[in-house]
Amino acid sequence: MPYYIYRVKPFAQLDQLSAHASFAEASGQAKTLRLQPDLPATDKIKVIFADTPLQAEDLLCQVRTAGPKGDD
Repeated sequence: MPYYIYRVKPFAQLDQLSAHASFAEASGQAKTLRLQPDLPATDKIKVIFADTPLQAEDLLCQVRTAGPKGDD
């Protein structure tokens, strides 16, 4: 399964930027993209591991709940 890099804009607008076979490649490119001065403050760069771009977009749109508070 590949690692996809997405630009997540307000109102769940998703732009697929690339796909990589390894996490190291995807992570490196994502870090580079996050440092670009023309990236709006409202946009996020996300790396997601999924079978297909459709599954990646579905995972990015799901609301995640915080884990239980307790022993940190």
